[in-house]
Amino acid sequence: MAYFVLPGRGKRVHRLAIARRIVDGTARGTRDRSAAGRARRRTRVLRRALRPSRRLQIGLGPWLRALPAQLPDPALTTVLSRLAPHVRAAYVLGRIEGLPRYEIRDQLIELGVRAPWSAIRAAEAVQVPAPRGADRFGPETLRPVRNRSVLPLAAVVVLTGGLVAAVVATGGGGPREASAHSLRLVSAAPDAWTRGARTLDAWPARGDLAGDRAFTRRAAGAWSAATGDRRAARGTARLLYAGRLDGTPLAVMRSGGLLARYTPGRLDVAAAGTDPSAPIALGGGRYLLAPWDTGPETLTGRPLAVSGGVTAPARARTGCGRGPLFHLGSRTFGDLGGPRATALAYRLPEDRPDGTGRPARLGPRGRGIWDRLACAAADPAKPVSEATASGFWSGELPYGGTSAEWVCTRLTYAAGGTGAQAALLGGEVRPTGACDPGRPVSGTWWRAPSGRWYYLAAAGHGRVPHAAGLRRSTSWNGLLVGTGTPQAPVTLTAR
Repeated sequence: MAYFVLPGRGKRVHRLAIARRIVDGTARGTRDRSAAGRARRRTRVLRRALRPSRRLQIGLGPWLRALPAQLPDPALTTVLSRLAPHVRAAYVLGRIEGLPRYEIRDQLIELGVRAPWSAIRAAEAVQVPAPRGADRFGPETLRPVRNRSVLPLAAVVVLTGGLVAAVVATGGGGPREASAHSLRLVSAAPDAWTRGARTLDAWPARGDLAGDRAFTRRAAGAWSAATGDRRAARGTARLLYAGRLDGTPLAVMRSGGLLARYTPGRLDVAAAGTDPSAPIALGGGRYLLAPWDTGPETLTGRPLAVSGGVTAPARARTGCGRGPLFHLGSRTFGDLGGPRATALAYRLPEDRPDGTGRPARLGPRGRGIWDRLACAAADPAKPVSEATASGFWSGELPYGGTSAEWVCTRLTYAAGGTGAQAALLGGEVRPTGACDPGRPVSGTWWRAPSGRWYYLAAAGHGRVPHAAGLRRSTSWNGLLVGTGTPQAPVTLTAR
């Protein structure tokens, strides 16, 4: 704390030595280890660091000789040196010490700051670069100061590389933190979403284990130890949930575009997506809602119970366990196998689908379509944030076939990018390849109840399918119906 509050001028070695000397000086005669005693000592450290006496540079040799082999990254102090002293103190109190805003205000008033809220707001607006490294500066790496005073442990522990990493990534609002190796968990204040943008960073940590530091450290340690593209970025991760689910401890964390679910002995990592409101799957049909979403409804329109931001079990009514789950606001969310619920939508053939627009709440027909389509569209390896099924043909299949509908489903992937797949929903769900949601056309070989094979094709509104590679073809009920060698390749176009 003293190191970062000190003015940024001069060499790092001198600033670090002076910081240790300040803390050493405040320790003399200090025996009170209560919260009030620590607060009084913090005030003394801040006063000396804000206005360091020149006498601190005299006889600095013992502290210079006790410096660690490696010094903290200068990137942060370079940014802090440009700030007014009281703004610098507010930054350190909030982002290093993790104090809530009201305690920062009280501390600044104790230091004689006349406009504490202005300093706090200025500190919260500061953006700092990521550190180049995360070397640790623990007691075992720092040599003791050979001086008549005794260097307290706090003076050493505060200068850790993990601290610097936390300073860079921690948001304002008094976050709670739990460190583990090179990864540090932080969480937004419970009311952060009411005071700013409704983003994923505004989700507070919920669950009955959110305050269990031992458990959250283990969760952070497991993610920090992950390898390859499953590993969290260095610095911090957001704790979104820590609680017991059916008796099993569960932690949900987010780092950048990754979402991690930790249970003892297991860590699952997947793309988090960018939707700020999509519920997070906890398991057992329960979902963690965004803090601003409080009124989910079942598919029949009845309220779905919520406790602590977690829904009562909601499960799809399909054989594969995927499909629509509940309504939330103007949207319907479903399970397509990813770590977060997918916003599902459906457009009728007469709606002239163009592949644009946001999903709207599913009606009875849309729910029926997704009850059948979800099992074919679900792919847990590629989480989907939004999925819109656009019907472009419906009717009776020829030669004694059942009623059917052809749909083109546009998928927005949580990791970025989109895709679209067509499917013919008849007696069975038959995937029929890629499609263009704006100008859909698709075809497939189909076996009639008589046992004969036919090639069927359909196109979107105002377009007619044409197939090359068939012996002959005709139009029937809006379909192209052709004959030829079963399963032979066919070149399909639409005009």
